[in-house]
Amino acid sequence: MLAIYKKELHAYFTSMIGWVFIAFFLVMTGLYFVIYNLINGVVNFSYIYDGIQMVFVFLLVPVLTMRSVAEENRQKTDQLLYTAPVTVTKIIAGKYLALITLFGIAMLIVCTYPLLFSNLVSKVAANGETVDFAIAYGSTLGFFLLGAAYIAIGLFISSLTESQVIAAVASGVIMIFTFLMTGIASLLPAGSMFNFYFLAVLILVLAIVLYFWIHNGWLAAGLGLAAEAVLVASYLLFTDRFTSLIRNVLESISITDRYSNFTLGVFDVSALVYYLSVSFLFVFMTIQRIQKKRYNG
Repeated sequence: MLAIYKKELHAYFTSMIGWVFIAFFLVMTGLYFVIYNLINGVVNFSYIYDGIQMVFVFLLVPVLTMRSVAEENRQKTDQLLYTAPVTVTKIIAGKYLALITLFGIAMLIVCTYPLLFSNLVSKVAANGETVDFAIAYGSTLGFFLLGAAYIAIGLFISSLTESQVIAAVASGVIMIFTFLMTGIASLLPAGSMFNFYFLAVLILVLAIVLYFWIHNGWLAAGLGLAAEAVLVASYLLFTDRFTSLIRNVLESISITDRYSNFTLGVFDVSALVYYLSVSFLFVFMTIQRIQKKRYNG
């Protein structure tokens, strides 16, 4: 795994992707740091991450992760990896840790901003106002966890295609949906019947996706019919609980909403577990995707 990690990290800094990512990230954070903190005198550093969050999710992460596996698929060098004396788990873990390291380098540089600004505030502030380091570094930790989860999602999407462009566009679309998930949820009808039909269609779509994933029509159809039967029985028995069900589920799994407690200087253990779980889940799904291709190839 260490060899893969070093190879990937070296590749990011020799192909300009790593430098461009860090440079653009620092330009964005620096711009909001100047506007909010230096010009307007705001001492809350969470505003920096609030300002760059959409660009980070919609543009930076897709660009960073688009080549992680898709490029291997395009150049057919993935076949060499499959036959290498290294497990797929170590290969994907090495790639993911290289991405996290690249992101972590950029975040470490941003960590110096509160210290620099605190020194400036202590010299010019007349009202005794100081930088709240709990909020500054709490929001920094939260944003890093948020980024780690999105990078895992981007890594998985990259494993599904041979085209970096398709990987970047698909990642951008999916990630912007997750970013706007709470707003979208608030627009959905709350009626139990709508939620029932929505889930029924969703199960059908998932059954089709499962068929293309495992290429077993009987198993996909059987699981789909079983899920539809459970849905119908649940609706007949617990109709009232279907009211606003989709809205509540989308709000509860929103990636960006769990970041908010960190911006208040609160160390949210449940959010920490959630982000680590999302990261692990999508890295695991990437491994399973590669394993399946390895055995079928």
